[in-house]
Amino acid sequence: MAEPMTASGVSGEAPAFAVRGLGKHFGGIHACREIELEFRAGEVLAILGENGAGKSTTVKCLHGLYQPDEGQVEVSGRAVHFRSPRDAEAAGISMIPQELDLFPDLSIAENLFLGQKRPRRPWGGFDQRAMNRQAREVMAALGVDVDVTAPVKTFSAATGRLVEIARALNRDARLIIMDEPTAALTEKETENLFEVIRRLKAAGVSIIYITHRLNECFTISDRIVVMRDGRLIRSGPAEEFTIGSLVDAMVGRPLETLYSRHSRPIGDVVFEVRGLTLGNVFSNVDFEVRSGEVLGVSGLIGSGRSEMAQAIYGIAPADRGEIIVDRKSVDVRSVSDALASGIAYLPEERRSQGLILPFTIAANMSLSVLALFSRLGFVNRKLEDGFASESARRFTVTGAALSSPVENLSGGNQQKVLIAKVLALDPKVVILDEPTRGVDVGAKSEVYRIIDDLAARNKAIVVISSEMNEVMSISDRIIVMHEGRISGRFTRDEFSQQAIGAAAAGQRLHHAA
Repeated sequence: MAEPMTASGVSGEAPAFAVRGLGKHFGGIHACREIELEFRAGEVLAILGENGAGKSTTVKCLHGLYQPDEGQVEVSGRAVHFRSPRDAEAAGISMIPQELDLFPDLSIAENLFLGQKRPRRPWGGFDQRAMNRQAREVMAALGVDVDVTAPVKTFSAATGRLVEIARALNRDARLIIMDEPTAALTEKETENLFEVIRRLKAAGVSIIYITHRLNECFTISDRIVVMRDGRLIRSGPAEEFTIGSLVDAMVGRPLETLYSRHSRPIGDVVFEVRGLTLGNVFSNVDFEVRSGEVLGVSGLIGSGRSEMAQAIYGIAPADRGEIIVDRKSVDVRSVSDALASGIAYLPEERRSQGLILPFTIAANMSLSVLALFSRLGFVNRKLEDGFASESARRFTVTGAALSSPVENLSGGNQQKVLIAKVLALDPKVVILDEPTRGVDVGAKSEVYRIIDDLAARNKAIVVISSEMNEVMSISDRIIVMHEGRISGRFTRDEFSQQAIGAAAAGQRLHHAA
């Protein structure tokens, strides 16, 4: 048997933390095996891989949520056994999950002391002033000046992320695991988080950074580890990698094969928006989409992109303007109006806005067309299951039985279930808001294939995306929004990151000839 790959830091003294020969299986399936990792003080190690590659299982063993079946965890060169996350936290390991684990109605200070020993007054009660003072000191160490007595729910997701980091530091964490920390952050908030990570590095804290945003690895990590099928595939200093080599290691095929876009004839105008306006959110939005065409919508978060899409779909109807489908003006005041007009929308947040997580995969797929399988209030399960099976085949949904809760699926497969639900009514116009957010590169490739297939079937498609490479690769034309207005229009031969980025920042206007 080949020697297991080792992802080591600089030679010398024992690493602050390590896993040696780590393996974990569930039933007959090995989630990870022969994992050798070292984490040194003041270093950021990025762990990359598709959903199901073994990343989460590995770090959950490190954090004590799982107990490994093979191998061991080491702290300062000594083998340890964590029976729970509390044991790991006592040893200096904290984990910040992708979904914020905070109590929104409690203050920042109260969240920082959850599960920890609190300062007390001489008579035994909690010393709230001391808690607030310590909370201010910890937040200040991260370069953050906020009111620690205010409820967490009054702050942004970015501040919530910093509160999670502060809570880890309040537990004297020396290794912090960050799982998709920038998934819900703006570009500016992401840069602020990176500055906090740099402060942590300077203080000697080790960071494990898990992300699907590959470009971030080159900004913030010192080393990169790639996992596939539960094993370490490649590791090394960040400067030894490129985006292409990362993708190749993660999915086993070159970057060029990820984007599906075949040449096809573009038909007549199917969908038009004229003068669409909603208060001070967006105004005078005009564009058109032809059959078989993909219109990309770029712009910074907060530019009005998603709000425009939600207005078109009737979630928050526009104050004025016109929506035209097949040359007929339609009055969209509700989601039902949009669906009846042939408009479908895939929301940005699949878990909170698109799926009912405890429901089965089959039930989520058929939810928008339940009337087709119902009579007198009863659902024909055989017809519903047949529809779900065909949808699962068409959109390559894998990972669990159709009778399983959709929450059991990976992020990429959840997204494909949502796409199946959105397309169940065979709409004429398809609006996709951040269709690949939070999914791995393999699942992204599947989503791109689905979009390309929709275009081949003469649908009019609008794709809203924050990823420049994505929107440039799959679009026939691009419009850019800035502060609620269209700030740039580009045909495919005019695409450039510089021009689109400038329009997104509102630095200049560009109009296609």
